[in-house]
Amino acid sequence: MTQPVAPAPLDADFWEQRYQSQQTGWDRGDASPALQQWLAADALPPGRVLVPGCGRGHEVVALAQAGYVVTAVDLAPSAIEAVAEKLRQAGTQAQLIHADLLQWTPEQAFDAVYEQTCLCALTPSLWPAYAARLALWVRPGGTLAILFMQTGRDGGPPFHCALPRMHELFDPELWEWPEKDDRLTIKHPNGGTELGYRLTRRS
Repeated sequence: MTQPVAPAPLDADFWEQRYQSQQTGWDRGDASPALQQWLAADALPPGRVLVPGCGRGHEVVALAQAGYVVTAVDLAPSAIEAVAEKLRQAGTQAQLIHADLLQWTPEQAFDAVYEQTCLCALTPSLWPAYAARLALWVRPGGTLAILFMQTGRDGGPPFHCALPRMHELFDPELWEWPEKDDRLTIKHPNGGTELGYRLTRRS
């Protein structure tokens, strides 16, 4: 795959410390209700799925148990260790990769990407670079299942993902957006709301 120019590495120590100190307010302790609804509705294409910024792996396990071939990537070693243990306990498997997502390139694109936490965790100046990665990772005709965090405030993480800005990042010429009533609205433990969309990568 052609690899875009990578920005500066992410701060691995910052995120590892969050796990070490149990400062993981984004972790529900279970797979996201959005993913659970999409899986129940068979809303994701079958095949290979990438979970970037997989955290402790609740969604990784859910996808693997649903029959997907899952690749999970995270910057924090403690997160990868936690996913490995959850997979062992569940008696299922996934490919686990410890890497900086802004510098990592897979050998081939995926049928679907489930993006839940990375975008809103990144400084907005890095959003264009990350959006370019997502376009690289999803095959033409594939699905980007993405949650846009709505905090209604400045600063972060998590950062507010205003929909007009998201339409700029995920250009409708490259991504097919669904009708408004096809989105999910999910309450988050941090007090915010997540808007769930399934975008289709145009050819």
